Amino acid sequence: MELREAIKLALQSLWQNKMRTVLTLLCMTIAVSSIIAVVTLVNGANTYVTSKFSRYGSDVFTVSKMPTLIMSSDAYLKYNKRKDVLYSDYEYVRDNCQRCVGMGAMQAVTAKVVRGTQSITDCTIRGYTWQMPSLQNLDIAYGRDFTSQDEEHASHVAIIGTDVRDNLFPGIDPLGQELRVDGQPYTVIGVAEKQGSTFGASQDNWVGIPLSAYQKTYGASKTLVIYVKAASAGAPLQETGDEVRVLMRSRRHDAPGQPDSFELDVNNTLLSFAAFATASFGAVAGAIALIALVVGGIVIMNMMLVSVTERTREIGIRKALGAKARDIMLQFLVESGFMAMLGGCLGVMGGFAVALTVTLLLGFPSTVALWSVVLGLFMATGTGVLFGVYPAWRAAHLDPIVALRAEL
Repeated sequence: MELREAIKLALQSLWQNKMRTVLTLLCMTIAVSSIIAVVTLVNGANTYVTSKFSRYGSDVFTVSKMPTLIMSSDAYLKYNKRKDVLYSDYEYVRDNCQRCVGMGAMQAVTAKVVRGTQSITDCTIRGYTWQMPSLQNLDIAYGRDFTSQDEEHASHVAIIGTDVRDNLFPGIDPLGQELRVDGQPYTVIGVAEKQGSTFGASQDNWVGIPLSAYQKTYGASKTLVIYVKAASAGAPLQETGDEVRVLMRSRRHDAPGQPDSFELDVNNTLLSFAAFATASFGAVAGAIALIALVVGGIVIMNMMLVSVTERTREIGIRKALGAKARDIMLQFLVESGFMAMLGGCLGVMGGFAVALTVTLLLGFPSTVALWSVVLGLFMATGTGVLFGVYPAWRAAHLDPIVALRAEL
C-alpha cells in the first residue's frame, strides 16, 4: 500500500467518526498546549530575569544589609538583626577602595507625588548618588543626568520614570516642570527610558532625586545599598570584592572568624539562582505536561482499539483480497499518527494563545522558541505513533477467517 492511499483511508475513517475524532483531538490539543505554554513562559522568565540581573553588568556588585534573595522568614529575621549599612560606610569604602572604578549608593521609599491637582500615591522615590544611574545602566531618554554638584548641594532636581511623566505631565514636556514629593518641590531635569514591567508590576513608576536631598527629608539613619563597579569581570571583580569586604569588615568591626555583618551580592550568583529556580519550575511543570501527553496517547490507543473492533470485518475482507499485514498496520499507524499530528498543530497554537493571555493579564513574560514548536509537533506525532503500534499490530495480525465471521 502506498502512503498516499493509507492517508486517504485514514482521513475517511476519521471523517466517518467525527465526534470521537474531535474528542480525541481535544485531549491531544490540551496536552500539547500545556507543553508549549510551559516552555514559552519558562523561556520568557529566563530571558527576562537574565536581562534584568545583567542590567547592572557583570562587573558590578552590591553591598547591603540583606541579600537580594531571602528564602525563609527565619533568614529574614536573622538578616534584619544586622546593623544598617549607612552613608558613612559608603563614604569610607569610596575614599579607601583602590580597585573600585565606580561607586554609588541608593535608598528608596514609597511616597506620594503631586503636580497641581494630579497625584500618584504609590510612587517609588529613589535617593541616588550622582553615579548611580550609570551604575544601573539607567539610560536617560531626554534631559540630563545628575551631577556631582547636584549631590553636593542637595539640589531639588529629579529624574522621573515614564509612568510619572504620563500621569502627571500628559501632553506636555516635563523638563523644567515642578512636582512635589511628600510636600517637597523638585524640578524635573530628565526622563528615563521605559523599563517595562516585572510580572505585572511597572518598573517606570519612580522618581529619582539626589541622595543628599533624599536624606534631608527621610533621614540618614536608614540602611542603603552600595553599588561598586570593578575594572572588569573575572579576577578584577573578585579582587575588588575582596577589598571591599575587608574595608567593610574593618569599618563595622567584624571580629575575625565571624561571618560578615553585611551582604555582598554578585550578579553571577543571582543569575545562577534564577536559572536554577526557573529550571526547577520548568521541570515540575514540564512533568505535569508530559503526564497530560501520555494521557492523550492512551486516549488515542483506546480510540484505535475501538476502531479495530468496529472494523474487524473490513480488515478480514481486505486480507482476503490480498492485503498484507504491513498494509493493515501502515493504515492504522498513519491514522493514529495523523490524528496526533493534527492535535499537535492545534496544541501549538493553543499553547501560544495561553502564554500570550497570561502575559497580557498578569504581565508574566513569554518568549516563543522555534525549537519548542518542533518539539511539540515531534512529541505529539511520536506519541500518536507509539500508542498506535499495539492497535495497528492487533489489526494486522487478525485471522482473516475469524475476521470475516465478525458481525457487522
